[in-house]
This record gives sequence, structure tokens and C-alpha cells, in this order.
Amino acid sequence: MERIFTLITTPTYLFFILLELYISHRERLGLYNFKETRNSLLLGLGGLVLDVAMKGVSFFVLDGLARHSFLWTYWQEHPVAAWVGVFFAQDFCFYWLHRAEHYCRVLWAVHSTHHSAERYNLTVALRSSMFQPLYRYVFYVPAALLGFDGVHILFIYAVNQAYQFFLHTETVGKLGLLERVLVTPSHHRVHHASNVAYLDKNMGQVLIIWDKLFGTYAEERAEEPTRFGLTHPLPSQNFVHVAFDEWKHLAQDVSQPGLSWSDKLRYVFAAPGWSHDGHTLTSRQLRQQQSTVEKREEVEA
Repeated sequence: MERIFTLITTPTYLFFILLELYISHRERLGLYNFKETRNSLLLGLGGLVLDVAMKGVSFFVLDGLARHSFLWTYWQEHPVAAWVGVFFAQDFCFYWLHRAEHYCRVLWAVHSTHHSAERYNLTVALRSSMFQPLYRYVFYVPAALLGFDGVHILFIYAVNQAYQFFLHTETVGKLGLLERVLVTPSHHRVHHASNVAYLDKNMGQVLIIWDKLFGTYAEERAEEPTRFGLTHPLPSQNFVHVAFDEWKHLAQDVSQPGLSWSDKLRYVFAAPGWSHDGHTLTSRQLRQQQSTVEKREEVEA
């Protein structure tokens, strides 16, 4: 089933990438850059290799747990309900996976590669968090404990990821009523933006409702045009920099002389930007700082 799905999605992705490339060229939008596109494809290939390598482990763990769930038999007897249920369960678990990658420095080191492109186009969807397959399945354990088997979880993840492909574009505007329920290209542009107001927002995969429920929602605003890429741009588009630059900075932070073990652990597990001396700031601290400056400017005006 998953193999057939891949045979359908691969030429579909290629068609829409070529279409967007044509639109970008015709309208002189400048959406594509050779080095960034090359790195997106290389990261996608690396992620695919690890995904295939980890598929057996992921299935074994999730399916094994599901078979011990008190709901296992129910889902086997009600396949339609099982597909509906696993869609919501997988999407919910993905939200927390994605949120963890933005609020835990070591996971951000993995995920930052996906955010490092400064041009936003459909190939960015292929710019995978290359090492994510090593731990992704752990976040789907709650879905397995609800009795959803490995086949259901892994297949619906693939389907929902295919949906995400179409979110990585600047060529689609806001989509009216759909914005209230689904993650749209507008929502996901916010997610990829490096503007302080937009940092760590809109984590959902298919449904935007989780962001609205858990306080990570932000709307794309005309007065705040999106700027893509990392808050601290990469030194170059050399593939080694793209794949490992954040790991290098993490190692440098942890190896600072005189740090306590608790501070070393915070550099690894606290939010990106945390520092023991305040020389770098988290997204929350950056927003607080920006808010303070704006209030001061209002008073002075």
C-alpha cells in the first residue's frame, strides 16, 4: 500500500515543483536557488535512507504496543473508525513531535536543517530533518497505546506528509474558511519565517486546531512580511554547514569552560537560544524584548 502511494506521489511532486519553477521564472519571483535546491534534495535523500533503515524498528515497536492495547480488537472490528481515529491520533502526536523539535535544543539541531533555506518553495518540503527517523516513532507511542497498529500509523503519517508538501509555497494565498481548521500554505509560511513574532508558531501537520488549542498559533499578517531562513543565517550553503552547523554550535556551547553540569544539560535540552549568561535568547525572550522596545517607543512618541 505504501509502495503504491510512493509511486503516485513521486511524479506528482516532480510535476508541481516544475510548475512552480516555471511560474517563478515567468513572474521573476526568484523562488529558487541552485545550491539551496541541491541541499534540499540531498537532505531528502539522506532522510529517506534513514527512514527506510528505521522502518522495521518503528513498525516493531508501534505494532507490538498496539497489540497489547485494550482497544486493539475494537479497531480491528471497525476499520473505518480506525482510519478516522488514527488520522487524529497521528496528527496530534506529530504536533508534539514538531513542538519538541522547536523547544529542545538537541532536537532543534536535527530539525533546523528543514528551516535553513532562505527561499521558500516546494523543494523545501523535501529538505528533511535528516536524523528524525531515529526518534520519530517514539512520539507515536501514545497512538500505539490507543490500539492503532503500525501499518495504520506509518501509512497515515506518509499521507499527511504528502499533504505537507503542498504547504511549502509562496504561490498560494489565504484559503478562506479552510484557514480555521487546516494548516494552509499561509500558516506554514509563518512557521518557516524567522521574524521574531512568528518564531515557533503553527506546528501542526494537517490540522491547525492543535496550535489554536495549545497557544502556538499565529496568523500571517500583511504588515509583518515573512523572512525565511534561520535567525542566524548559515555561513554558506555548503552541505556540511547546512547539515551540521547547529551541531557545531551546540558542541561549542556545551564545551565552554567553567560551566556547571546543570548548565551543560540546559544547553542540550532547553529551548534553542537559551544561554547561561544571556548572550543568546530563546524565542520567548526575543518576543518579550521586542514587546518592551515597542512599548518604550510608544511612550516616547
